[in-house]
Amino acid sequence: MEATLPKCERLSGKTAAADLVARGKWGREGCLRFCYAAGSGLSYNRIIVSVPKKRFRRAVMRNLLKRRMREAYRLNKVLVGSEGVDILFVYDCSDALGSALLCEDLKRALLYIGEKCSRP
Repeated sequence: MEATLPKCERLSGKTAAADLVARGKWGREGCLRFCYAAGSGLSYNRIIVSVPKKRFRRAVMRNLLKRRMREAYRLNKVLVGSEGVDILFVYDCSDALGSALLCEDLKRALLYIGEKCSRP
């Protein structure tokens, strides 16, 4: 599997995101909250990342954190193992983490999601 993140692997649209939040299960790992739902019927996983404006008023910092989360996912997306999983990542700290720490939190979250979604 290539370490890319094409447009088709990004969850977009209000109805798709609302559906994920409505039917998904929530979890927390470090500074990340995540919602995941399996069974989209696709041969790939889709993600959406969010950084609340309430915690980071400057758009530059929000965009930096979103870029870091997408990059960490791109490098570690094989850890999920399952296919057809929709994932929402929400950054939930008041201070900005470095790339390495954010990557570790995201790895643990992906391993957790992979474990939960692979079970029948």
